[in-house]
Amino acid sequence: MNTNKNELWTFFQKAKGIPKDKVKYYVGWIDRFLKFYKGSLDDVSDSDLKAFGDFLEAHGYEQWQVKQAQEAVFLYIEKFLGKKISFTGNYQKYTPQPSVSTWVEAKEIFLHLMRLRHYAYSTQKTYQEWIRRFLLYTGVKSPKKARVEHVKRFLTYLAVERKVTASTQNQAFNALLFLYRDVLGQEFGDFRNTIRARQNRRIPVVLTKDEIKRVFAHLSGTKGLMLKLIYASGIRVTECVRLRVKDLDFGNHSLIVRSGKGDKDRVTLLPEFLHGPLKAHLKTVKEMHDQDMEKGYGAVYLPEALARKYPNASRHWGWQYVFPSGNLSVDPRSGVVRRHHVGQQVVQRAMKAALQESDIAKAASVHTLRHSFATHLLAAGYDIRTVQDLLGHKDVSTTMIYTHVLKNGPGNVRSPAEFLEDKKRQ
Repeated sequence: MNTNKNELWTFFQKAKGIPKDKVKYYVGWIDRFLKFYKGSLDDVSDSDLKAFGDFLEAHGYEQWQVKQAQEAVFLYIEKFLGKKISFTGNYQKYTPQPSVSTWVEAKEIFLHLMRLRHYAYSTQKTYQEWIRRFLLYTGVKSPKKARVEHVKRFLTYLAVERKVTASTQNQAFNALLFLYRDVLGQEFGDFRNTIRARQNRRIPVVLTKDEIKRVFAHLSGTKGLMLKLIYASGIRVTECVRLRVKDLDFGNHSLIVRSGKGDKDRVTLLPEFLHGPLKAHLKTVKEMHDQDMEKGYGAVYLPEALARKYPNASRHWGWQYVFPSGNLSVDPRSGVVRRHHVGQQVVQRAMKAALQESDIAKAASVHTLRHSFATHLLAAGYDIRTVQDLLGHKDVSTTMIYTHVLKNGPGNVRSPAEFLEDKKRQ
């Protein structure tokens, strides 16, 4: 395959985290890889990247040069060409040079890796916040002075003094693991003696069908439509706000969730009673999109590989958000002015207000609608595997939690005390 070197040069110059004086080396690595690799660029795997690294090591290149070359190839295949590298565990995507000297430099590498590995923007912001708190607590002035003991001390502080939940502490742990292993080039080692927050197994809050009706009696418009869609299909609020027009398959009564939790796609329900309201809503959204196009806007956010592979797709109707924001805004990552999707907080506030007006005492939220969707399906007799697939759970044990809140108690068990009420009836 012939690659235009000028285009490649421009691509690496714009790539985040690559110093301008290193661009020539990245371009050179691609030229060397294309001479080394004899297969189709549609079929590059992690084994091929490892083989390329072994080839370079055999020819006397140092480890940091090998890693730089592999990163260059990864960017070339996935970002420049818009293809996918298949990973089977033979090669870790990127291991940085252990020479990060300032936190400013570490932040650049962090952002570069987040985008390289297709992490969600919300995950990026969450990780950044945990790293900020970590540095504020430990006072580590330089990446070169960062030690694993600092992480252990911080995690202990979260568990003992802040009394955070296990999931919160794990979130902090994952953020710092990414910082140390992928940005600073340090392994964590043994954490068995670190105090961890207690893992509590909570029974999910579930609304009855009557309570669902009471809630929706206080909801209308786009917010009500979004919340009905969440309950009717069991999707997460993040999945709802990110829906694209092309993800609604009215003909097959299905809704496609793309890049859900764990970056997985799945298909769930799109019941017929929502078809009319959704089509009427889309008509309004289409008019808004047409107006944006007339004003020179109308391009929606697309992942980088897709944007490069289909440069005009961002303006096509099918790629637009089903629930767009009412205002244009500046994309914090690219600086481009575009119409993003509506924020999660809008939906959450609407649900909170409806619960208050319904006078429901349960500690419910938008996510409760997803819990209710699963529980009501199981109560209706659908098997657990079907519900697992609709929810997108990786492990069926996660779905099993809903069996504990079915009507008539766990496992449909009848209390022995009910004979007391039976006597009254006689």
